[in-house]
Amino acid sequence: MTVVAALVLVLPVAAGTAIGGFGWRRATAWASSLAAASVVGAGIALAVHVVNGHPVTTGRGFIRIDALSAFMVVVVGLVVLVATSYGASYMRTELELGHTDARGARTYGVLVQLFVTAMLLAVVVDNLGVLWVAIEATTVTTAFLVGHHRTRASLEASWKYVVIGSVGVALAFLGTVLVYFASRHAGGADASLSWMALVHTAPRLDAGVMRLAMGLLVLGYGTKMGLAPMHTWLPDAHSQAPAPVSALMSGVLLSVAFYALLRYKVVADQALGPGFSQGLLVAGALLSLAVAASLLLAQRDYKRMLAYSSIEHMGLAALAAAIGTPLAIAAALLHVLGHGLAKAVTFCSSGDVSSLEGTTQVAGVRGLLARRPLVGGVFGLGLVALLGLPPFSLFASELAIARAGVGTGLAWAVGVAFVLLFVIFASVVRLGQGMLLGEPVTPADPQRAGRLLAVPLVTGLAGVAALGVSIWPVERLLHAAAAVVAR
Repeated sequence: MTVVAALVLVLPVAAGTAIGGFGWRRATAWASSLAAASVVGAGIALAVHVVNGHPVTTGRGFIRIDALSAFMVVVVGLVVLVATSYGASYMRTELELGHTDARGARTYGVLVQLFVTAMLLAVVVDNLGVLWVAIEATTVTTAFLVGHHRTRASLEASWKYVVIGSVGVALAFLGTVLVYFASRHAGGADASLSWMALVHTAPRLDAGVMRLAMGLLVLGYGTKMGLAPMHTWLPDAHSQAPAPVSALMSGVLLSVAFYALLRYKVVADQALGPGFSQGLLVAGALLSLAVAASLLLAQRDYKRMLAYSSIEHMGLAALAAAIGTPLAIAAALLHVLGHGLAKAVTFCSSGDVSSLEGTTQVAGVRGLLARRPLVGGVFGLGLVALLGLPPFSLFASELAIARAGVGTGLAWAVGVAFVLLFVIFASVVRLGQGMLLGEPVTPADPQRAGRLLAVPLVTGLAGVAALGVSIWPVERLLHAAAAVVAR
């Protein structure tokens, strides 16, 4: 199993090296998808091994993969597989249309693999200091990817992302330093940022220091997660990045930051009791849902609409983490998986809509289902999944979050959240209905309408629907992963 664990990090590095050495070609582009598929396979193998409570450790404990880590490896691998499979076609179209050149395509391919490697490192490493380094590395790589098109809007979004993201990771760094400070005072020479060591020493950590640290960590990693009030980078970055990059950022980067908060929450709950982190997360969750609801009411850009939807879903995940029971955490993880796949599908299909229609404005896209049934159908079903309608898995996860909240005294928070969700639902339905069913503005272009790479997107949708019908394939893993962090 140690070899399999090492392969999780080696595979995307190998794909990035191939792209860097040979340039962006059909073979190297599909090497990215092969690497992602192999990561999924490695994640499944690790999950089967660790689901009974036997973590895999390598490098003298540097890498430690428990059920939660294995679950996140599978999530990252699946979303990357969808995004890179679509990305092969996307970049070929970009080259044909002259939107980029061979050098730009090579840089894009290498940066995507570095981005994937950083996310995978974040979810498999035991040291919380290295976890911070890995998440900071995602900021560096994605800053260049957001500005890939080199337009004024994309460069502005890139700089905004760098500034706000850097503030977030700086706050997270201060929180990490304070946790180490508390560990030094509690453990003396044995002080460590190892998550397992911190869990064991948590009851002895100084309460005052941990309160300040947890506040900084929620703000810092909440910034990367897209929680309000530090969410302002997200709509610009997601709307300006290439479609596959938007899929990766929304589908898994936000979830990796959520994973970091879950790890710290375990330590904070043992040091302070569950009430402190619960209050912070409930506030962040409800504020995020309120921001998403208010801004979606007047939204005119469909890529920004999808970005605000990400804020909504991360708010729901934060609410589930605040509830903190095994049912709530399992529901949050199922939500992360369903949201990741659904958002990868919708962002990738939005790239086709933008390319075919020549605009990202909602008013400029009408009658999509009648004129371009394939791309319109995939985009429409992706929206249905994100709205939490059956048979998609987000319906089941949202229902489970509500049930867990009502059962633990947070019924008021669940009630507020679902009122805001109704506003979001109505706003997205209004925008999506016009795009899909409205009066056509322009006739179809049959030559370009066939460029959609439908297989990975349809497969992603099928996966979300299958998990909504039965969670049997991931049920044991979900419960085992929830047991790692649930109280």
